[in-house]
Amino acid sequence: MPVKVSVVVPVYNPGVYIEDCITSLLAQSLPPDAYEVIFVDDGSTDDTPARLDAVAAAEPRVTVVHQENSGWSGRPRNVGIAAARGEYVMFVDNDDYLGDEALERMYDYGVANGADVVVGKMAGKGRGVPVELFRRNHPRATVENAPLIDSLTPHKMFRRAFLDDIGLRFPEGRRRLEDHVFVTEAYLRAANVSVLGDYVCYYHVRRDDASNAGFQRFDPGGYFKNLREALDVVERYTEPGPLRDRLFRRWLRVEMVERMRARRLLALPADYRRELFEEMHQVVVERFGPGVAAGLQPTQQVIAALITAGRYDDVEAFAEWEAGIALTAVPEGVAWENGTLRVAFSAEYTSAAEPMTFAAGAAPAPLDGPPEDLAAAIAWVGADTAARFDRATADLLVRERASAAQYFQPVEFTRQEVAAGDDGRVRLVLRATAAVDPATLTRAGVWDALVRVRLGGWTKECRLGPAPRSARPHPSAALAGDHVVLPYWTSPHAHLALDVDRTTGRLGLGTLTPDDVTTSGGRLRLPLPLHVPRDGAEVSLRLTSSRGTHELPAGLTPQVSGALLEAALPLGDLRGATWRVALGVPGPRFLALPFVLRAGVGGVHAVRAPGPSALRRLVRRARRRLGTVVGRTATRLRARAGRR
Repeated sequence: MPVKVSVVVPVYNPGVYIEDCITSLLAQSLPPDAYEVIFVDDGSTDDTPARLDAVAAAEPRVTVVHQENSGWSGRPRNVGIAAARGEYVMFVDNDDYLGDEALERMYDYGVANGADVVVGKMAGKGRGVPVELFRRNHPRATVENAPLIDSLTPHKMFRRAFLDDIGLRFPEGRRRLEDHVFVTEAYLRAANVSVLGDYVCYYHVRRDDASNAGFQRFDPGGYFKNLREALDVVERYTEPGPLRDRLFRRWLRVEMVERMRARRLLALPADYRRELFEEMHQVVVERFGPGVAAGLQPTQQVIAALITAGRYDDVEAFAEWEAGIALTAVPEGVAWENGTLRVAFSAEYTSAAEPMTFAAGAAPAPLDGPPEDLAAAIAWVGADTAARFDRATADLLVRERASAAQYFQPVEFTRQEVAAGDDGRVRLVLRATAAVDPATLTRAGVWDALVRVRLGGWTKECRLGPAPRSARPHPSAALAGDHVVLPYWTSPHAHLALDVDRTTGRLGLGTLTPDDVTTSGGRLRLPLPLHVPRDGAEVSLRLTSSRGTHELPAGLTPQVSGALLEAALPLGDLRGATWRVALGVPGPRFLALPFVLRAGVGGVHAVRAPGPSALRRLVRRARRRLGTVVGRTATRLRARAGRR
C-alpha cells in the first residue's frame, strides 16, 4: 500500500513526555502500512535515543534518524521531509499527541478537497490554541475568508508534492518563529487549505515542568528580528492594502499588543518588560502603517497607539487597570428538552469585582492618536464599547476536563442595557440560551460549561456559575443518544459540569423503593428519575440469581417527571428464586437497583434488597481502621526523619 502520511517528529530530550506521543502515533486508525513515523533525534542527551531505537526495532512503520544537535526544530523537520515517503507530511512535536483518528480524518479530508494544507482542530492542555478557526469545518479556507493566520504552529498536514514544487522548507539554526515563516508562505501559496473543525486532531500539551521550548523566555532582539522575516513573507506574496494590513495585524496583536496587556505584562520582571517594549516600538514604527492598528479591538488600539508613541509608563498603567476586568456568567435555567440540555445564562464584565458601567448613548469615534492619559484611555474604551454593543456576542462551549477538547454549542442571545443608577450609566448584559447536544460529548468524562463573550475590546471566557443556592436548578440525568449525561454543580465553586457515562451513585436510583415497582400481567413497570427524548430509549434489565442470569430488553418512555421503564418478565424461568435487578444503560454499564424480585406461585413481587451482611460490614470497618493506623504510622516516621 502506498504511504499516505509521513509523520515527522523532531526530538530533543523529551524524557517521559514523549510516551504519550509514541502511544498516540502507534494507535492511529489508519492501517499500519498506510503511514510512517519518522523521529528525528536532534542530539538528545537523555535516554530518548535508545527508547526510540527500541520502538523502531519493534515497529516497521517507525524510523529513527540520529543527528548532531542543530539548536532548534527547523533542521530536524527538514530532515524528516527529505526522508518522507508519504503523500502528505504531518508535523508533531515530541511532547504533544494526536487523536486516534487524526491521520485518517485529515488525510481523507485533504484528498476530498484537493488541499495542499490540512489544519486539524486543536485542543490546548495548558496552552493556548485558536478557537474561532475551529468553530466549523472550512473545506476551502483562505487567509481572506477564514482566520487561518491565527494558527501558525507547524502541527498540520502538508502535501509533499506541494512543498517540493515551491521549494518550501523550514529556516534552520538557533532561531525563533521558524514555523511562522514556513506556515505563512504555505497559506499564501497553497491552491487550497482545508480546516477540519469537528474532531480534535492535535493535543498541544504544556509540560508539568513548563519546559516546552515555547515557554522559555526569549531574547527580545533576536525574537523580533525573526518576526520581521515572517513579515517579509507577507510582503513578498501580497500587495499593499487591506489584506496585507489584516495579515500584519496578527503579529501586532499576538506578538506585541497581547504581551503588553494586564497580568501577562505585569507578571514579567520590570527590566524585561521595558526591553520587550523597546523592540516592539521599533518594529511598529518601521513596518506597520496606520491601517494595521485600525482593525484592532478598542483596548488593543489603545495599547498599539501607546507602543507607537513609545509611552511605556502609560502601557503599564493601562495594564494595571485591565487586570481588574473579568467576565461573570450566571446560570438562570438548566433543563432537559427532548434529549437536549437547555442552558440559560446571563453574562457581563466586571471591573474590580463590580459590574462595569458605561455611559448610555455613546457614539463611536475613531482613536485619533494615543490617548492623553490613563483616564482618557479608559473613557474612550468605555464609550466605544457601549457604542458597539450591537456587535457583542455570547457563546457556550463544553470542554472535556482531561483532554481539553472543546465544542461550540448552538446559542441564541439578546443584548440588554440595564440601568446602573441615576447618573445615566448602564450595564451591558448578554442573556443567552444554549442547546447542548449530547452527541458533541464525544468521550466519557467530566465536561465543563464555559461562556465566551466578545464585547468591546475583550474576548474572555469563564466557567458558568456560580448560581445562588436558592436559584440553582437541579436537572435529572438523561439517556441521550449513546450517553448517560448528568448535569451537576461542582463543589465548592458551584460551576456547571456534565458527567458523561461515569456516574452511578448520583443518578437518583437509590431513592427507588419496592412500592414503586409493579409487576402485573407479567410486565415490570417502574418510574425512573431519568430524562429521555420524546421518542423514548431502549435499555435492558439484567436479572441475576444463583440459578443464572437473564438479560431482558426494556424500554423507557418519557413522563412529566422522568421516564417509565417497562420490560416483559419470563415468569416461568423466575419462579423459586430471588433475583437481583440491574438497569443496562449505554456504556455498556449495568446499574444496580435497590430492590430484588422474588418469584413464586403467586407471581413476582419486589422487596427491598438486603444490605451488606454483618461479616461484610465488619470487614469494611477493619479496613478503614487499618488504613488509619498505617497513615498515622507513616506520618510519625516522616516526622522522625525530618527531625534527624
